[in-house]
Amino acid sequence: MTSTSANDPLDFLNSAPGMPGGQTADLIQKLLYEIIRVKELITYYDSIPNGAGQLGSSILNELVTEAYNSLVNYDTVLMKKYYDLLLNCD
Repeated sequence: MTSTSANDPLDFLNSAPGMPGGQTADLIQKLLYEIIRVKELITYYDSIPNGAGQLGSSILNELVTEAYNSLVNYDTVLMKKYYDLLLNCD
């Protein structure tokens, strides 16, 4: 999910000093895009009436939290795992 629009929320990564280059930077950016996309899904699940989407919302929240932790710890194996998991969230 790469965007060329002027409203790219991760545009700051393209010019960040000290940002690692290569495949790792691509993985970080892709994971961040998936986190943003899944957080939008969470708001959708939260908006389902009578709490019918709470289970889906809580599962997705847990995945997003673990994905953030993999970024914070710079664990590329976990980043790839959570990228793949988030990629398949609907």
